[in-house]
Amino acid sequence: MLSRTIDRSVLRLYSLANGSLNTGFRAYSQAAKKQYDIVVVGGGIVGMASAREILLRHPSLKVAVVEKENKLAFHQSGHNSGVIHAGIYYKPGSLKAKLCVDGLHLSYKYLDEKNIPYKKVGKLIVATNDVEVERLNDLYKRSLANNVPDVQLVDAKRIKEIEPYCQGLKAIWSPHTGIVDWGLVTQYYGKDFKQAGGDVHLNFEVSKFEESKDPDYPIMVKSKQNETVQSKYILTCGGLQSDKVAELTGCSPLPKIVPFRGEYLLLNPDKCHLVKGNIYPVPDPRFPFLGVHFTPRMDGSVWLGPNAVLAFKREGYKWSDINLFELFDAIRFPGFIKMALKYVGAGMQEMAKSALIPLQVKELQKFIPDVQDYDVKRGPAGVRAQALDNDGNLVDDFVFDQGKGDNALAKNILHCRNAPSPGATSSLAIAKMIADKIENQFNIK
Repeated sequence: MLSRTIDRSVLRLYSLANGSLNTGFRAYSQAAKKQYDIVVVGGGIVGMASAREILLRHPSLKVAVVEKENKLAFHQSGHNSGVIHAGIYYKPGSLKAKLCVDGLHLSYKYLDEKNIPYKKVGKLIVATNDVEVERLNDLYKRSLANNVPDVQLVDAKRIKEIEPYCQGLKAIWSPHTGIVDWGLVTQYYGKDFKQAGGDVHLNFEVSKFEESKDPDYPIMVKSKQNETVQSKYILTCGGLQSDKVAELTGCSPLPKIVPFRGEYLLLNPDKCHLVKGNIYPVPDPRFPFLGVHFTPRMDGSVWLGPNAVLAFKREGYKWSDINLFELFDAIRFPGFIKMALKYVGAGMQEMAKSALIPLQVKELQKFIPDVQDYDVKRGPAGVRAQALDNDGNLVDDFVFDQGKGDNALAKNILHCRNAPSPGATSSLAIAKMIADKIENQFNIK
């Protein structure tokens, strides 16, 4: 009797051990195959914020981010002016206006929680002539409609009180506009994501999406480095490569991403006292880009600019960065041709300002006359992923896309093809919107 009891106990222990071994083997096998519930393509600030939000909502999911560079925030997210925008410019009632104002509040809350350094230096949008004053008044009404916090319309005397070296007739004062290192913020999003159990695969440049034979993980994502991950669902946030990534799954080539480089000047350290906060021009509605401005940085430096010129490579931060295939792809696009013809005069001026520093300085002197040619030198540059339609219009709203058909590449992949400026400020608000869309699109509870 005792012998039979011992035998049964041994068999039970063996069975449990065998089951644990099998479970462990399956877990190991899954890890070896790199199988996930959701894979996010793109480790910029929008992709990283979205991955973080999805995993914080659904901690039981296996989620990964794949990024082609060797660190997060390598391109747009790490090559921007570092401004925390307040939502002044955007059309009232638009998604951009709402997400920017929401993002402003969420950003400051997050920065405080994580003790990430920032400075609430404020921003003046300065009118220097009567035409600009009229535009400024309209912009002020827009900022009120957008619920921009504590925004004020100020006169020339108040301008001098806020920025002693700045001149202007009238200005909008936004005290809650700030500065931060958005590349650093992206790294913090990544840290949150990994602490919640997420995986980040760097040096993973996506080259192909394929259907797999595994019904539980129907999509294979392959890299140029011959790595593979499998997933149930995919979200792409490709930034400068967003249209190309979408095309890999059979989506339309539109909207087209055309890269525009913004080149900054650096104010000499002994003149940085001339600028306390952000000083911006009043936007000219005739042109698509904002114009030069003064931007203090977290390290104490001051950036001046940027201009806007066509980049000869999607990730081209210098004139010498050239990719003939990408350049030809951009200049033959009908939308770019139409836009270039429409703004030919402005485009030539931007190129001239890129070549000749005194032309940029002349624009800056409208606001701070004390800045001279010898006070500046060439500084860093960023590249903006500008989405264009076939008619040459700038696509100024979010674009989401899925392929056509009933296969997994069509049904189980969502592309965020355009997350326009101010994407960094709005990143936490955008992440909430994208996470909602992912839940609805893929029926994730």
